[in-house]
Amino acid sequence: MTENQYTEDNIRSLDWKEHIRLRPGMYIGKLGDGSAADDGIYILVKEIVDNSVDEFVMGNGKRIEIKVKEGKVAVRDYGRGIPLGKVIDCVSQINTGGKYDSKAFKKSVGLNGVGTKAVNALSEYFMVYSVRDGQKKEAVFSRGEIVEDKPLEPTTEVNGTYFEFIPDDMIFKKFGFRMPYLIKMMWNYCYLNRGLVIHFNGERFQSKDGLKDLLEDNMDGDPLYPVIHLEGEDIEVAFTHGKTYGEDYYSFVNGQHTTQGGTHQSAFREAVAKVIRDFYKKDYDASDIRQSIVAAVSVKVIEPVFESQTKTKLGSLEIEPGGKSMRAFVNDFLKDKLDNYLHRHPEIADTLEKKIRQSERERKELSGIRKLARDRAKKASLHNKKLRDCRIHLTDQKDDKREMTTLFITEGDSASGSITKSRDVNTQAVFSLRGKPLNCYGLTKKVVYENEEFNLIQAALDIEEDMDNLRYNNIVIATDADVDGMHIRMLLLTFFLQFFPDLVKRNHVYVLQTPLFRVRNKKKTIYCYSEEERRNAIAELGKNPEITRFKGLGEISPDEFKYFIGDDIRLEPVMLTKDASIDSILSYFMGKNTPERQDFIIENLRVEKDAEDDLKNSGEDDAELIEKAS
Repeated sequence: MTENQYTEDNIRSLDWKEHIRLRPGMYIGKLGDGSAADDGIYILVKEIVDNSVDEFVMGNGKRIEIKVKEGKVAVRDYGRGIPLGKVIDCVSQINTGGKYDSKAFKKSVGLNGVGTKAVNALSEYFMVYSVRDGQKKEAVFSRGEIVEDKPLEPTTEVNGTYFEFIPDDMIFKKFGFRMPYLIKMMWNYCYLNRGLVIHFNGERFQSKDGLKDLLEDNMDGDPLYPVIHLEGEDIEVAFTHGKTYGEDYYSFVNGQHTTQGGTHQSAFREAVAKVIRDFYKKDYDASDIRQSIVAAVSVKVIEPVFESQTKTKLGSLEIEPGGKSMRAFVNDFLKDKLDNYLHRHPEIADTLEKKIRQSERERKELSGIRKLARDRAKKASLHNKKLRDCRIHLTDQKDDKREMTTLFITEGDSASGSITKSRDVNTQAVFSLRGKPLNCYGLTKKVVYENEEFNLIQAALDIEEDMDNLRYNNIVIATDADVDGMHIRMLLLTFFLQFFPDLVKRNHVYVLQTPLFRVRNKKKTIYCYSEEERRNAIAELGKNPEITRFKGLGEISPDEFKYFIGDDIRLEPVMLTKDASIDSILSYFMGKNTPERQDFIIENLRVEKDAEDDLKNSGEDDAELIEKAS
C-alpha cells in the first residue's frame, strides 16, 4: 500500500491573484453565467460601483456614469479620486484601502479591502485611472497581472476615478449581462442615496423620496393606503398593504441589498406586529397583520456581520459592537414613529385595521381546508411518488446549503424520468406533474388547497406559512418547447404569480433551456439551442454530420440530459420589469379572450408557422451547408 507523503513540498503559498482565481467563490459567491441576479458578474459590477457610492455618501461627487455593453463595464465617478501614489496598490494589494479608517467609512459595506482586487484578478482586462488636481495616474492589468504602468500626466479632467473591465471568460463561461438585473441595481443605489444621480447606458436614475419611491415604483397595483414612510438616525422604513398574497420585503444594510433578509428584517417583522397590536389594543395574529404587506427597511450598522461573502443576509445581532440589539433598535424606532403616525392619520389606521380583520376572516375560513390539504399531502406519499427529493433535504442539512438546491418541475413520466436519472442527487430534486395544471387566474387561495397538484407543489416548496422556509433556491420549470409545453409553463407561472409572487420577485423561478438540435460526427458532438448554433455546428464539423432534432424532453436520454442540467445548465430567469403589473399580465394572457390577445395569438401563430416551415426545409439547408463545409 502506497503511503501518502506529507512534507514541505506539499505546502504551497499563493499570491493574492492566484488565491482569488483558484477560490473565486470565497470572494464573489457563485460564478454563474448571468442568468441569476446574484451571479458573479453582477457582484463584480457592484464591487466597483460600491466604492463610487461610498464617495457620494462621504459628500464627494453626486454623479456616477456607468456603461455596460458587450461584456465590458465602465464606471466613472466624480469623487476625490484614489490618491495617485496608491492607485496600483489599491487594486492589486490585498488589505490595502481607505476603509480601514473607521472614521471615514464606519458604515460602509466593504471593509476588508478585497472588492476591487477581486474584480482585477477575475477580469481578462482591467483598467483604472484616478484624477486629482490636474494630474492623472493610469494602470492596466490582465487577470491581476500588471500590463501597463503609465507615468503621471497632466489632465484637464475633473477629479474622480474611472474603472473599466471585462470579466474573464475562463472563469465566467458563456456569461452575459441581463439589463433588468443591472437596472434594478441602479435603482436600488438611488433609492438608498437620495440626491445621487446615476447615468446608466444613457438613462438617468434618481430618487426623491427613497424607500417610498421604491415601494410605489415596484408595487403590483395600487396600495390599500398611502405608503407609510418613517425615518430616523441610521434607519428608514416604508410599508403599506397591497392586494396580493404573502409578504413582500426589500431590506438593506449600509446600502447593500440583503436579498435573503437577516436580523434587521426579522426585527422589523416582529416589531411591526407588536406595535400595531399595541396601537389597536387587540391581540391580532401576526400573520393577519402582515398578510399582503409590502415593506422596505434600511439600516446603517457599524461593522456589519454577514452570513456570506456576497452579503445577502445580515447576521449582526447589534446595531454596533457592544451597542443596542437589533431587535430593540428597530422596535423602539417603530414604537415611537409608527404609533405617532397612526394617531395622526386615523383614516389610514382605519383602513389598516379593516385589512387585518379581512385577513383574519380568510385565515379562519381556510383553516379547516388547510388541515385536510396537509393530510392529503401526507397520504399522497409526496416523497415517493410526486417528489424525488435531494439529499441535502433528506439528510436535514443546515440552511446554508439551501442556496445550492434546485427543484425541476416537469411534465410527464418520460421527462421526469430522464431528469431524475441524470440529476445531481445531492442538490437537485424533481417534481412530476400529472397532466396540465388548472388555470387559477382570478381564483382565491382556497384552490391551492383543494387542487391536488397545487397543494403538493406548495408542500414540496414548504411556502405555506412563510416564504423564508422555501426549500429550494431555484425553481426550474422544465417543459417541452412545443405548444403544450408552453401552455403548461404559463399555467405554472400563473399559479406562482397569483399566489406566491415573491418567488418571482426574488428571482427564484427559471425556465430550463434544452437544445433543439444535436449535430455530431465520430469525433465531436455539438448541442445547439438555436438555428444559428445549428448552422455554425454544421460549418464546424464539416462533411456529413448526423443531425437530430429534439422534439421533447422525453426524447433526450439520461446520459445526454446530464450535460444540460450540470455545470453548463442554461436557465432563462422569469423576471418582472419595474413597470410590469402582475394583474395586467395575467389578465391579458390567462383571462377572458380579448381582441388584443386574439391579435397577439394570430400574429405569433404566423411566426410559429414560419418557424415550422424553416424546420421542414432545414434538410435542404443542411445539405447546402454540409456541401459548403466540405
